[in-house]
Amino acid sequence: MRKTYLVTYDICNDYRLARVYKTMRGFGEHLQYSVFECQMNETDLVRCRHLLGHIIDHREDQVLFVDLGPTEGRGDRVITALGRPYTSIDAPCIVVDGVIVDEEE
Repeated sequence: MRKTYLVTYDICNDYRLARVYKTMRGFGEHLQYSVFECQMNETDLVRCRHLLGHIIDHREDQVLFVDLGPTEGRGDRVITALGRPYTSIDAPCIVVDGVIVDEEE
């Protein structure tokens, strides 16, 4: 069964941050700086955690996995925002010298 996860991370080193970002692009949709929405089965989740576990510094960095429940039967995704309105990010991003840059900028 596939579940939806909100994955968010706080990485203290630019090199590791770029690697985590690149890894997460393979698992889900980039919503905001260090936030991804991922639809994963148990195998995907284990693989994601394993890959990230080899990238992060376990003393300094943090990755949070928030289980939002089963993907099927959830209905449409509803995201509300305070401040700037939420917009879906469709533009690819490029990592330059460890810094994530929007291609549209």
